[in-house]
Amino acid sequence: MNWNQELLNSAVWLGKTFAITLVVFVLVMAVLARTTVWGRQFWSLSGGYFSPKRSWRPLLGVALLLLFTLFSVRMNVLFSYWYNDFYSALQALDQPKFWFSLNLFGILAAIHVVRALVASYIRSAFTIHWRQWLNDRTVSEWLGGQSYYLGRFAEPSVDNPDQRIQQDVTSLITTTLTLALGLVSAVVSMYEFTGILWNLSASMTVFGTEVPRAMVFLVYVYVIAASVFAFRIGRPLIELNFLNEKFTANYRYLLVRMREYGESIALYRGEEVERRGLLKSFSAVIGNAWDTLWRSLKLDGYNLVISQIAVIFPFIIQAPRLFAGTIKLGDVMQTSQAFGQVEDALSFFRSSYDSFAGYRAVLDRLSGFEANVKASSALALPQLKDNPDALVLRGLSVMRPDGQPLTRDLHLTLSPGQALLIRGPSGSGKTTLLRTLAGLWPFSTGQAERPGGNACLFLSQRPYLPMGSLRGALAYPGDQISDDAARQILAQVQLGHLADQLDVVQDWSQVLSPGEQQRLAFGRVLANRPSIVFLDEATSATDSGLEHGLYALLRAQLPQAMLVSVGHRETLAAFHDQALTLGRDGAWKLESV
Repeated sequence: MNWNQELLNSAVWLGKTFAITLVVFVLVMAVLARTTVWGRQFWSLSGGYFSPKRSWRPLLGVALLLLFTLFSVRMNVLFSYWYNDFYSALQALDQPKFWFSLNLFGILAAIHVVRALVASYIRSAFTIHWRQWLNDRTVSEWLGGQSYYLGRFAEPSVDNPDQRIQQDVTSLITTTLTLALGLVSAVVSMYEFTGILWNLSASMTVFGTEVPRAMVFLVYVYVIAASVFAFRIGRPLIELNFLNEKFTANYRYLLVRMREYGESIALYRGEEVERRGLLKSFSAVIGNAWDTLWRSLKLDGYNLVISQIAVIFPFIIQAPRLFAGTIKLGDVMQTSQAFGQVEDALSFFRSSYDSFAGYRAVLDRLSGFEANVKASSALALPQLKDNPDALVLRGLSVMRPDGQPLTRDLHLTLSPGQALLIRGPSGSGKTTLLRTLAGLWPFSTGQAERPGGNACLFLSQRPYLPMGSLRGALAYPGDQISDDAARQILAQVQLGHLADQLDVVQDWSQVLSPGEQQRLAFGRVLANRPSIVFLDEATSATDSGLEHGLYALLRAQLPQAMLVSVGHRETLAAFHDQALTLGRDGAWKLESV
């Protein structure tokens, strides 16, 4: 190799190879996206990120990643020729050539280090931007269509959506880059080093037949045959990786529930029951881990044996020529290095099978999640019309998921300032009726009108307190509330002792008692001042005196607001104008209080 001309030659090679690789890469990706299940899954999940209509930067990022991948291959080629020159100089005791080779190595090493750092930055930045886009898209779709709640009614059902958003999104991106760039590097390396190996190989007699350039044919036959057996050994890893993600997520979810309901479990002294449940779930994780271990040991052991045997091939084949003096030591070392590069390139498909198995599992999980989100958005939810002046129900029927009726053909009208109390035996569908009026119950028919947007507020029996400050919890779902207004509201709902902790950030659901949380929820009504309030046993954790004071406060502070309450206490009747009594099998009765 003429090192004086190599800078220009490498630049020309890099330009030509990059142009060819870019065209082939785009064509292959397009074919995979159209003809394979996992290709279509990938494009459905991430195709929007690479659309030039959205931004040209991701496409530029892909081009740069390909360019630096090819740059890496070219550096390996140059190091291959350097090995030849260096060991030939040692064999010939050529001191000037030896020092020239060392100086050349310093230049090549410096270029290699800079290339590696720049490539690492480009890859990391590309990963961050892609992850941010995919996370934002996934979270927006999950929240935008209320799939975080409605997903339980849609098919296909999904487990642990939190894991799919947090962990699988990251795995999809990192593994895609690893496999795609690894494939490009393997193919180009295979082409380049096959040429080098071809020039260094000689003919060889195999079973009485002379095979020209035998080493090239040997490495291809050897690795392809080894890869076929590796695929057969590793195929079960696809399902095992999928099950590992599922079982691990289920176990983590049980641990989270244990922490969330810790007080209730402690009061029941249910530790033994919880322990049995946790161990049963963990046994599934361990069982799958053992299955994966044995299968991985078989695949890894097989790959290690194949790789170790391949190490001695070039030396065995080239040794007779070296001893005969027809080639130099540098040729033998370059042959070994080129043989290893070709073997590694061909073995990419075999050694990456485990990664591809996990990749398929991640694609299946994210595709299932995406399908559930789309199915959630397609559910036939109640058609709620915006009516800022009244709550109007016309022929509203609510059913169980199995089709059994809860409420049949309900008609009623509620005007500003009026209040409706919904009562009935347990299981008669009181809470389900409120879910229907919230637009969250897909098993209903008829028409409903109510104030929409921020003019409507629902208070559940167990209030939700977001992570953050007490001020944020009081203003929720609003954004801001002033100090004076917050202090006044806290005093009105008998939480004045918390007025100095408005900006304390902590998990307030673990600090406040259930009764305090319900009082804080009433404070939200005063902070947001909606036109209609739905209260689902919102005072169940308070005594009758507190309940009386909270309802009196709402009626006094929001005299024009409409109230719809679900409750069992007879004392609630004093604050309502009408009572809707739900019975069995869809029966109902509306009367004045």
